[in-house]
Amino acid sequence: MSKVDLRIKIGSLELKNPVLLASGTVGYGNEIANFTDLSKIGGIVTKSLSLKPRPGNPPQRITETPSGMLNAIGLANVGVEEFVKSKIPFLKEVNSTLICNIAASSVEEYVECTKILTSEESIKAFEINVSCPNVKEGGLEFGNDLKAVGRITAETKKVTSKPIFIKLSPNVARISEFAKVVLSEGGDAVSAINTLVGTSFNIWTKKPKIRNITGGLSGPAIRPVALAKVLEISRNCPIPIIGIGGILTWQDAIEFMIVGASAFQIGTANFINPNSGLDILKGIEEFCIQTNVTKISDLTATYQI
Repeated sequence: MSKVDLRIKIGSLELKNPVLLASGTVGYGNEIANFTDLSKIGGIVTKSLSLKPRPGNPPQRITETPSGMLNAIGLANVGVEEFVKSKIPFLKEVNSTLICNIAASSVEEYVECTKILTSEESIKAFEINVSCPNVKEGGLEFGNDLKAVGRITAETKKVTSKPIFIKLSPNVARISEFAKVVLSEGGDAVSAINTLVGTSFNIWTKKPKIRNITGGLSGPAIRPVALAKVLEISRNCPIPIIGIGGILTWQDAIEFMIVGASAFQIGTANFINPNSGLDILKGIEEFCIQTNVTKISDLTATYQI
């Protein structure tokens, strides 16, 4: 038995440890199951789900960048109906907490997806990806509109008793204002941050390296930005934070907890080392023992400024 209490709580959700596998980086769980012990992970956040299946963007959809990667997958997924039919059976057998990430092009679609999936007992919480274009409003991202984020939070909360986490976009001036709106509308936590907007060009062909031209930048390159955003939220809004952005090592994870994260997600690191989540957990546990921390939750928001 561990000398450190690794459990953490986010709203009403209790996790065995703060390590979550980020949406879009481990598929629906089965893709990574042969490479790591999912039962030891705090939780799995599924690939984004939409009401109907989505083919996503045409390739090339991923390219490496200095200390990171760009992706423009286009939210390709099997849709809610197929997810329940073919993916849930495997996930039910995994002794880990299942969090469903939901993407949509209208408020109504967010609500409908949440409503359908809330009846699945194995799903313990929802992460709402608001970095999606609002088709009804000319394609502007929900995540850049305070009123839209507030409405999505409020409306999804009406159809489920399970925790709602809103995944915030970093491409805004004051991310803490969005966290405040989520809190005021009953959201249980925020996930911060989603990817930054980036691009990369081939100097010989003069064409973009990904077909969509721009994509989401992730990996260690964005970690200082993510840390600053988590710190901003922590200093201005009393809502639980799930930290995301370029975590490769246990030191990175601890840094996120110190600036305010209760839990954190491993994303790009999964492509480098599918067992990185457990490696990071081991390192954190050893750090806690070395520094006489008996409860991992005691690390959260211990920054000195």
